[in-house]
Parts: sequence; structure tokens; C-alpha cells
Amino acid sequence: MDTLEKLEWSALEYEDIYRSKDWFWALGIIIVAGSLASIIFGNYFFAVLIILSGVLLGFFATKQPETILYELNDKGLKIKTNLFPYENIKSFWVQVGQDHKEKNLKPILFIHSERVFMPILTIPIVEGMGGEIREIFLAKDIQEEEMKEHLSEKIMDVLGF
Repeated sequence: MDTLEKLEWSALEYEDIYRSKDWFWALGIIIVAGSLASIIFGNYFFAVLIILSGVLLGFFATKQPETILYELNDKGLKIKTNLFPYENIKSFWVQVGQDHKEKNLKPILFIHSERVFMPILTIPIVEGMGGEIREIFLAKDIQEEEMKEHLSEKIMDVLGF
């Protein structure tokens, strides 16, 4: 069997988006209004949940993304220290270039794994590396199946998350 040289790249954990002070003011107003409405209607648990989730959302909005190291080797796809063996990958899709509906697509590797929770992994890749990644997965007899970003991810991008 042909041995594979390691293919490594790194990318940010998520796209770092600048959030203005107005964004945080809007978050605060939504938290206060939602929790006050919950208290008026006697739903104290929901008020606490709104406050807690709003504070956590504000905290994560200020957190800087971590740089993640990705590696394709003989055994599988390694993300940080987690290995996804080729045997556990059902299918893949390398999104590069342009789509007829969308102007510019971000270069992304989609992996459909056998995991029950979050079976589809969305991995940013370096521009120009898509062909090499595709060849590796096809050489390992992994099915190529077109996948796209989920609608919820697009909505979160529009909302600034």
C-alpha cells in the first residue's frame, strides 16, 4: 500500500468577527427586555436562563479564536489531538471556488463521520489545497458527496456569531 506523506495546515477555530459597542448594547437590551418580560409573566427560571445565556454569549463574543492544527496522514484526519480514522469517515466534500448561486465560497472540507452527535465536521482549508485533499480521500476509497453549510450556520454568520 502506498504510504502517504503528512499534509498539514492550520486555521482559526472560527472566523473572528469585529463586534462594535452597539452590538453589545443591543445584546444587553435584549437580555434586560427578555428577562423583565419573563419576570412579569412569572417565569423566573426563564428569566435566569436568559440572563445566564446572554452573559455567556457576551463572554464568547469577546473570546479570541484558537489556531487549530489539522493533519491528513496514513491513519486518518487529525484535528488537534483527535484522530478520525478513514474507516469512520462515511463521505467528504471539498468546497472551493465559486457556486452559481453564491459568488465566492470559502474553501472548506466537509467530513461526514460516524459520530452520533454532530456527524458533519466543517473544516476550513488553505486556498489551493482542495485538490490535494480530494485526491487523498479518493485514494482511501472514501465516497465524495456534495455537502453545503447548514442554514443555521449561515444565519449565525449574518447575526455576527
